[in-house]
Amino acid sequence: MEKVRSTQLKFKGDKIKKKRKREHHDESSASKRVDEDEDPETWVLPENATEIRGPTFIIHPSDPSPISVNFDSTRNKIILSSLDKDSTLDTPPLLDRIPTEVAQVWVTTRVAGSATINLRTGTGEGKFLSCDKHGIVSAFREARGPEEEWTPVLLPDGMVAFMNVYENYLSVDEVAGGSLQLRGDSEEVGFRERFWLKIQSKYKKEAHEEKKKREAGSELTVVDETSTNHIHQAWGAGRSVVSKEDKRELKRARKEGRLAEALLDRRAKLKSDRFC
Repeated sequence: MEKVRSTQLKFKGDKIKKKRKREHHDESSASKRVDEDEDPETWVLPENATEIRGPTFIIHPSDPSPISVNFDSTRNKIILSSLDKDSTLDTPPLLDRIPTEVAQVWVTTRVAGSATINLRTGTGEGKFLSCDKHGIVSAFREARGPEEEWTPVLLPDGMVAFMNVYENYLSVDEVAGGSLQLRGDSEEVGFRERFWLKIQSKYKKEAHEEKKKREAGSELTVVDETSTNHIHQAWGAGRSVVSKEDKRELKRARKEGRLAEALLDRRAKLKSDRFC
């Protein structure tokens, strides 16, 4: 059978276009591949408070210019520095900003399982951001205590508020002369108390992996009453006595951390002593 010839006009020098087969990729696998290919030091926004760790870039959307929270190791002082001081015509959007100097980076640490964090300077000898009961914010202590603890509160729009041990919030305050400084005595979260945070993607991935491990470890194993009784309550010729009671008793005991005690109680009820 002869092949049907195309009636489309062709001219000398025309390139023959080859048809490509479309490949259907799963969106989840594609996004996963993008995450794996992402530079581990890429600056990203945290999606929950547990992801806030490692090098941290703190920005406040002040007007007319956004500012970053810096630490001047020479003067041993916190500085609120404008991000547009060296502005050009092609200034990037606020959320695309990344730190350009070490003074803009803080190192966030936390105790495992704790909701509070510590913010340590990335320059100098490593001083902790602290706030006293009067709301005065400083960074001159090398040891951390209650006043160096902050609870990050992730807001619905992705911004973050920092609550101190006195249950007040970190804020940007304008003082005499129009200069800005940090305060820690705000009782409510408003514009002055809202910050944008950027962290490195490798620490965000680390937080996700830790969460998966915790969830896997917290899953309760279904109690097999027959095998459990065989191990802990067998006597004689390895004879197992199975209770007719509901399995919920053992599950409840396991959740409350008294499984061994419950098994001993059941053994005492079920086992008969021939020498009594």
